[in-house]
Amino acid sequence: MGKLFCRLLIGIALVNAGVSMAQTYPSRPVKVIVPFAAGSASDTITRSVADKLTISMGQPFIVENRAGAGSTIANDYVAKSPPDGYTLLISTAALPVGATAYTNLRYDTSAFTSVTVFTHSPLALAVNPNFPAKNVSEFIEYAKMNPDKVNFGSLGIGTSHHVTAEKLKLDAAISMVHVPYKGSGPAHLDLMGGQIQVMFDNLVALMPHFKSGKLRPLAVSTLKRNPQLPDVPTLSESGVKGFEAVAWFGMVAPPGTPKDIVYKLNTEIVKALNTPELRQRLTDGGSEVIANSPEEADRFLKSEIAKWGKVVKAAKITAE
Repeated sequence: MGKLFCRLLIGIALVNAGVSMAQTYPSRPVKVIVPFAAGSASDTITRSVADKLTISMGQPFIVENRAGAGSTIANDYVAKSPPDGYTLLISTAALPVGATAYTNLRYDTSAFTSVTVFTHSPLALAVNPNFPAKNVSEFIEYAKMNPDKVNFGSLGIGTSHHVTAEKLKLDAAISMVHVPYKGSGPAHLDLMGGQIQVMFDNLVALMPHFKSGKLRPLAVSTLKRNPQLPDVPTLSESGVKGFEAVAWFGMVAPPGTPKDIVYKLNTEIVKALNTPELRQRLTDGGSEVIANSPEEADRFLKSEIAKWGKVVKAAKITAE
């Protein structure tokens, strides 16, 4: 009877501690880890959200970039951080891709605690303005006539940008050479300079270069055209039937993060994403605001792990 009473007291204490933690959270600065370099689409969106959270939650939300190894360096760091809400991870399509592409992971991708999905956006197939192909059909024809002469950039081995290009190689039966980078910034510079000829990247990151004419869009990766680029066809309508890939950004916390903290974060992030100014900025950049619940975000993450796992295996992509 004494042991049962002690266990009951411990249980009540733990519940009260959890409630108290959620009520006072955050009581110190929060680190938000971005798995790609400054200037990337994930970095840009994160800083906008972090600025809003700093105001609404009364503590600094400090963005920290930990680029490299297809986002797995950042993922590993957050997975092993205390589950107290003070270290958070920006999730992207690279997270589920890496679950299959990397065979030596020391964390379980499906165990992360989902907070919300910020946005969905198409990837755009961008080329150097001097590249001879003016559309997807000409691009595929050029690649077939010049096997391994086309270099395509990505934000790292196993990222969504890499895997999407590998899927195009499989679906269009072409051969290209992969050149990985640690962020959109350096990749875009090399694409403009002609060191690489083509790359997939998030529309929000490419739009300024499309508008300035420094890069040229050939297609978008979604099944429907994007309102920001109404004259740019989809890959599916350009002859690569059924081709679809969606870039997305969200937030996850270390496994075991208390639900009260997760829900508090979710509430404030959803508010931030739905402010007219931020929502308009994201929409103008080609993104669709999602702002879903932790449960919906978790189901989406698990479905992405299954979807991209099939592509990674079919393309025989491995990363260390």
